[in-house]
Amino acid sequence: MHAMLTAVLDGAADPEIVGVEVVARAALEASSVDVLAADGYVLGTPANIGYMSGALKHFFDQIYYPCLESTQGRPYSLYVHGNDDTAGAEQSVQVVARGLRWRLAQPPLSVVAAPDRGDIEACKELGATAAALLELDS
Repeated sequence: MHAMLTAVLDGAADPEIVGVEVVARAALEASSVDVLAADGYVLGTPANIGYMSGALKHFFDQIYYPCLESTQGRPYSLYVHGNDDTAGAEQSVQVVARGLRWRLAQPPLSVVAAPDRGDIEACKELGATAAALLELDS
């Protein structure tokens, strides 16, 4: 997953995109303060036993009520990596994001098996698109 994260961050930091500050936080380190300070989010998770990672679930548990009213309508993007299937993990993230009333900015990126060069490029594009959408909103 590290290569996928690196590619997402590289895409989001594209020098052609101006006025967007990219801040990365691990799910277990991110807080409601981080969420409230951001204009949009890129979420990444492995598919663990058909669900999002425990770390991402913990993140959502910690930020849900403190951010519920203040972050409605903010865009988010999602990438998921799994060995066999990512549908359950995608769905579990989308259920929580809908509860927060965040809006999905682009279709989720699902990678099954080891990421290949095309998957890494798709991650970079996902990051760039997420940042470009924020640039357009500002």
